[in-house]
Amino acid sequence: MADIPWSSRSYWLPTASSFVPADHAQLRIFDAIYSRIGARDNLALDQSTFMVEMSETADILKHATANSLVILDEIGRGTSTVDGISVAYATLRYLHDRTRCKAIFATHYHELVPHVVPELSAIQPLQTAIYEDGQGGFAFLHKVKPGICDKSHALYVAQIAGIPKEVLATARDFAASRLALLPHK
Repeated sequence: MADIPWSSRSYWLPTASSFVPADHAQLRIFDAIYSRIGARDNLALDQSTFMVEMSETADILKHATANSLVILDEIGRGTSTVDGISVAYATLRYLHDRTRCKAIFATHYHELVPHVVPELSAIQPLQTAIYEDGQGGFAFLHKVKPGICDKSHALYVAQIAGIPKEVLATARDFAASRLALLPHK
């Protein structure tokens, strides 16, 4: 087997004392692994999903060091688009400029790309691979590849989840009408 680069999904396996499928691997030792993934609320303590997300993110930003691994998924999705993208940008910028840790930062905010990639030199954009046949057929390939995904696959996920065809058709029509209003690149 080949050497495993740090960006491989197998990178954190040895940190958890798991088997690493390689003949050789050169790995960093982390002082901590922080993650903020998923959505949940704590209504008994009057905490919305977004409040829980922000509390967990705040804890990570306060405690992560340059020797930490930080995994963040969908920061800012629990609020308005402008506020959410602003929180996501500021969080990513803080991790890049101040903490300087290794991080996996997953987002659907495509609008971040023009600001983040040129400004933050240590960022290596990656995207999930998908096969599209041009006639509505698709498959998620379960691979990560270099580059930036400039569109959402939400309607594909909705289709897989079993959303009725009528609802999907309405969603596609609505999305197309909204795209027509956006300025062209």
